[in-house]
Amino acid sequence: MPISGFPEWLPAQRQVEQFFLDRIRKTFELYGFASIETRAVEPLDTLLSKGETSKEVYLLRRLQEDPAAASTGDDQLGLHFDLTVPFARYVLENSGKLQFPFRRYQIQKVWRGERPQEGRYREFIQADIDVVNRDTLPFHFDTEMPLIIGDAFASLPIPRARIQVNNRKVCEGFYRGLGLADTDQVLRTVDKLDKIGPARVAELLIETAGASQAQADACLELAAISSEDASFVDAVRKLGVTDPLLDEGLDELVQVVEAAREHAPGLVTAELKIARGLDYYTGTVYETQLEGYERFGSITSGGRYENLASAGNQRFPGVGISIGVSRLLGLLFGQNALTASRPVPTCVVVALPADERRAECDRIAGQLRKRGIPTEVAPTAAKFGKQIKFADQRGIPYVWFPGTDGEPDSVKDIRSGDQADADPAAWEPPAADLHPVISAS
Repeated sequence: MPISGFPEWLPAQRQVEQFFLDRIRKTFELYGFASIETRAVEPLDTLLSKGETSKEVYLLRRLQEDPAAASTGDDQLGLHFDLTVPFARYVLENSGKLQFPFRRYQIQKVWRGERPQEGRYREFIQADIDVVNRDTLPFHFDTEMPLIIGDAFASLPIPRARIQVNNRKVCEGFYRGLGLADTDQVLRTVDKLDKIGPARVAELLIETAGASQAQADACLELAAISSEDASFVDAVRKLGVTDPLLDEGLDELVQVVEAAREHAPGLVTAELKIARGLDYYTGTVYETQLEGYERFGSITSGGRYENLASAGNQRFPGVGISIGVSRLLGLLFGQNALTASRPVPTCVVVALPADERRAECDRIAGQLRKRGIPTEVAPTAAKFGKQIKFADQRGIPYVWFPGTDGEPDSVKDIRSGDQADADPAAWEPPAADLHPVISAS
């Protein structure tokens, strides 16, 4: 029976998922990112030190309790809830073997114990990119992140995506300028704005962050600012709050927005309510919404972190962004917004005239496969009508008929009924039929 929050796609959906992953991977590699994979588990003290995540971590336990587990530390392991925390650990452990700045992409499953709902799962695939460097990381990498995601999404049959960007220095500087000392608590509270609304956020700011009504109102005014160009700077200045960190954040945010306007107008919006709940972000933060699916929240997120990968005198600041692949697909599948032209990769079924001719049919299939044509041999030597029906039920466009008594082979397009002589060493299907076509529906 199904387990809530652990999706299993049908074959046609899996075709779509593989297509998405291939396109995303290709885009990442076009920008020079190298692939890594990290282990599924991390020490609990590592996972729990990076923000409000304690309720989300799945613990690793053996069915039969091992008395030695406590001494080996096996009782203190959890499944990773994102890929950034494991990546930071990976960088620290392998810093002597990596070339910096290090550009990596990582496409893996993660596990998060949150309440399942449409597009939100407990087990899901993320596709991450990050750039880290020793000691300092130039800011131009922050401006590059949304451009890469924009190109990845442009290669997919999905609705238009709008990347929302902010800078935590803007928020923290503004809150400091207001006289609010617990800026982390203010950030966490404002990050709940879309979930609980402005009235409740204002109440929580007063209750938990020591804000006055006027200060809470000012925080909400800042969060309401949004623009596709640098005009957000004037809107912030009109609020009359000053602080050096605020100035620094505004300058950085302008660079991100202006770089995106040049690359792809309309791709990025400065959205000053974006905060991100994880504590390790220190500057630029990103979220992305899909047009028509805004009510479901962000499908990508990320940002700049200065101190996540640090130990002693070693410090590796970074910036990254993550695509929630399963989340994106789940939302689109839920609206029947994606289709695959067939649920299997097979382009050709070689018909089997008789069981004793299977070796001959296998050779034909082998010739087609050597030239990159996905091919399978019919499972049984049934009547040709049944073999054609077998192909049709699976969406396979072509049936190959081996020649008999010196006659040449032939291939039939079962959609149109057209049939012609064919040589397995030379025949090519139309490019559109070679692989399943993924499209918006």
